[in-house]
Amino acid sequence: MTDRLIKLRAFMADKNLSALIVNKPENRRYFSGFTGTAGMLLISREKSFLITDFRYIEQAAMQAAHYEIVKHDINPYETLISLIKDQCLDRVGFESDFTTVAIYQNFVQAIDEENLVPVTIDHLRVIKDFKELNLIKQAVRIADDAFSHILSFLKPGVSEQDIALELEYKMRQLGAEKVAFDIIVASGVRGALPHGVASPKKIASGDLVTMDFGAVYQGYHSDITRTVCVGKATRKQHEIYDVVLKAQLAGLQEIKSGNSCQSVDSAARIVIKKHNYGEYFGHGLGHGVGLFIHEEPRLSPSNQQGVLAENMVVTVEPGIYIPEWGGVRIEDTVVVTAHNVEILTKSSKQFIELDS
Repeated sequence: MTDRLIKLRAFMADKNLSALIVNKPENRRYFSGFTGTAGMLLISREKSFLITDFRYIEQAAMQAAHYEIVKHDINPYETLISLIKDQCLDRVGFESDFTTVAIYQNFVQAIDEENLVPVTIDHLRVIKDFKELNLIKQAVRIADDAFSHILSFLKPGVSEQDIALELEYKMRQLGAEKVAFDIIVASGVRGALPHGVASPKKIASGDLVTMDFGAVYQGYHSDITRTVCVGKATRKQHEIYDVVLKAQLAGLQEIKSGNSCQSVDSAARIVIKKHNYGEYFGHGLGHGVGLFIHEEPRLSPSNQQGVLAENMVVTVEPGIYIPEWGGVRIEDTVVVTAHNVEILTKSSKQFIELDS
């Protein structure tokens, strides 16, 4: 945690802040190690405080060794106000992308509004360290093993919700603390819904089934999508799957340190447009993954400033979604390296046709 605090204090110095309030859960955990569900950090140039309630005092003392643990009673903001005044802090940053109006009004009681500085600090988490990479790799392995398991479960008559439940059960059995997000299972015409969360719909013979899911392991997320066919696939299903796979491989080939996020997205998008399916790929190519499922950087046409750097972790997930027909998406979680990409997701991307 000391390296992370050094990085955070360098950011504070650059912004000329005397202190920073951190209350976004992912950032609180990243900069302190504290995994409880309630608490705030107040970090000055010399001191670090973790404010929490009675339930978490012992846990905080064990997990946040570099922090002075401060117990609050009913109102944590009264404790925060007292600390800010006691430390004579005059220019305090706060996480503007997470702070509500109600919370901001509490901050104003502690310091004059003109000395409250809105900042965002999520970008300080984009480069993963060795420990983070290992935790993400374990989360990916859990999802890979769950995918291998689910193939024997897929058959006509099984509902999308049954599939999602089985995936969650298997990932938890393999060591996941929870699922990374609401599991997407979209079959048949529902495959045209990029975020088609599992429904009561039953799988029919000949359906494409898109499954997008991930595991959380010690706080870190994984994200995988695979599309399979239950039964014999049609020529069009083969065609669209092949286009998506070619696009995904093109995107992967473009990933390396120094390349722009926009250029990676473009490499995949060009392939889909070339095959006349451009209008059916309407989302960005991917996103960062870590303590939160959707982090920076974004692989997107709109991310004109983003540049990849070594040890960023991102997804690569092109898709084609055709209304009243269905869809295909293929997604890997990968690590950016100096010269190419390390693909963490090991599940096969060969088009799978399951006996029905």
